[in-house]
Amino acid sequence: MFLKGFSSALPETERVSAETLVFLMGTSDNPPPAHVPPTSFSKSFTTRIFSDVAGDITIVVDGEPFLLHKFPLVARCGKIRKLVAEEMKETSRTLSHTELPDFPGGSHTFELAMKFCYGINFEITISNVVALRCAAGYLEMTEDHKEENLIARTETYLEQVVFRSLEKSVEVLCSCELLLHPHDIAEAYHVPERCVEAIAMNACREQLVLGLSRLNRTSQRGDSPPEWWIQDLSALRIDYYARVVSAMARTGLRSESIITSLMHYSQESLKGIRDRQERTKLDSGTIENEQRNVVEAIVSLFPNDKVPLSFLFGMLRVGVTINVSVSCRLELEMRIAQQLERVSLDDLLIPVVRDEESMYDVDTVHRILVCFLKRIEDEERNEDDNETESLIDSTCHSSLLKVGLIIDAYLAEIAPDPFLSLNKFTDLIEILPDYVRVTHDGLYRAIDMFLKGHPLLTEQECKSLCKFVDTKKLTQEACSHAAQNDRLPVQMVVRVLYSEQLRLKNIVSGESGMVMSSQKLSSGVPSGATSPRDTYASLRRENRELKLEISRVRVRLSELEKEQVLMKQGMIEKSGHGGTLMTSLSKGIGRMSIFGGGAKEEKRRKANRKNRPRLKGKTGINRTESMF
Repeated sequence: MFLKGFSSALPETERVSAETLVFLMGTSDNPPPAHVPPTSFSKSFTTRIFSDVAGDITIVVDGEPFLLHKFPLVARCGKIRKLVAEEMKETSRTLSHTELPDFPGGSHTFELAMKFCYGINFEITISNVVALRCAAGYLEMTEDHKEENLIARTETYLEQVVFRSLEKSVEVLCSCELLLHPHDIAEAYHVPERCVEAIAMNACREQLVLGLSRLNRTSQRGDSPPEWWIQDLSALRIDYYARVVSAMARTGLRSESIITSLMHYSQESLKGIRDRQERTKLDSGTIENEQRNVVEAIVSLFPNDKVPLSFLFGMLRVGVTINVSVSCRLELEMRIAQQLERVSLDDLLIPVVRDEESMYDVDTVHRILVCFLKRIEDEERNEDDNETESLIDSTCHSSLLKVGLIIDAYLAEIAPDPFLSLNKFTDLIEILPDYVRVTHDGLYRAIDMFLKGHPLLTEQECKSLCKFVDTKKLTQEACSHAAQNDRLPVQMVVRVLYSEQLRLKNIVSGESGMVMSSQKLSSGVPSGATSPRDTYASLRRENRELKLEISRVRVRLSELEKEQVLMKQGMIEKSGHGGTLMTSLSKGIGRMSIFGGGAKEEKRRKANRKNRPRLKGKTGINRTESMF
């Protein structure tokens, strides 16, 4: 956009032609101070254009002297007018030399502002509009002094060109970072704030357009690509980016789009943070501090919806490496605990960067487990007030079973680490309730791996570790392995053999079900010394076990139903070829049973009839006849 007609904006008596540039520096009539060195700007204009109109004021900006005329400056700049009036009031002399410290945009922006005062045309662009707006505010170029002054012109450009486009709003917001003296001058005129709101509104508009286009295309081309503006936002500084994301959340942008933007920004900023070191002016001073600010800001911007686990664990690993704040780590751990049943073993293997006791960050996993169990406890506490009690209960127990399997696999993976302490290992075992582990094969494998990787354990330590294994929950293969395992204490081997003997005895006698039920009944009878709280806890534990058993039965029943459906489908598919064969076989088997064994049976019946005595009753009817 060109600011055309600026020359005509001045009266005829004040107008200066564009051909006669009046930025005269170092003239003989009014030379600049001796301490100001000659510059490239002054070398370009070494001759006087007007022999009869000499410059009467020298203004220094960033060490650059500008020899100008008071009249066009005072007509449009309130600040220059105040300086001239104050000098006249204090010294009764006209102002001939002054300096403007911390001028927004430096000498180049001041030159453009002076061109505007003299009516010389120039172009307002995306790159200079912020500097011009701040310079106009600095010089107080308001409508009180002249109509269509520089403030009004820059505001018109911002409203009609910049704020209507998301891409241009992002570019203008990036240019706000370049205003270094003072750095908050743009905030004083609310330019970043309005850019942020414009980006959020345009993003919501793009979301509506994209949603309509998806409806029109239905799903012919599959999933649509992510919003194009997500990549543009990665150019912003972290503080501006955080403000943009917060504004998007307020305006109702979809959480999926916000999460995608957060993932893209973190990937770009943490990967190329060295390239952006020069233009980012955070007070951190080091790359590690800058990365810490990025991670903490992104975590604080997470929406309430679930964030992908891969992204959460990636941020947690970076956070552990650069030592983010405790609140940031707890937020990441809490969000991981909300969906812990979906994690994989590789996700939990968080390496320790600093010199510590073990290779993996076991303490972080322990805290995640604490948050997970607290979540399950809160859900169970609210079951009574929820109409969908059975559904919630089934989901909770399914999550517990999955987490139990994952933790046992995690224990087996970290067990060979020679620097892993026994206390941390046992803490991970004890934190899960006993009913979570349906079988103890995974736990036995983990303990066996720990004993193998720590051969210097004392006998007492081995005993205390092996007590967590319930031999009654070991499968036959695990029992066979344990019975021949030299690393186990003798007491553990004896318990395994005893449990195996009981299992074989129950199988032979066919009373395994009776034994299990009697054990449950005996364990459920409270003693006289048991407190009501312990009784309630025992009943609640048994209730969980029963629910787990029901869940397993349901799973087995669904598997049998699937197998039955598959068998029926196979029989239906083969009915055209195998139906005649099955029918002939069944008829043949029937004939063999009738004609083969029927003759002998008939002879035996006749012989019995002959040998049977016939008795007559009072009615004179043979009883044998009535019976047959």
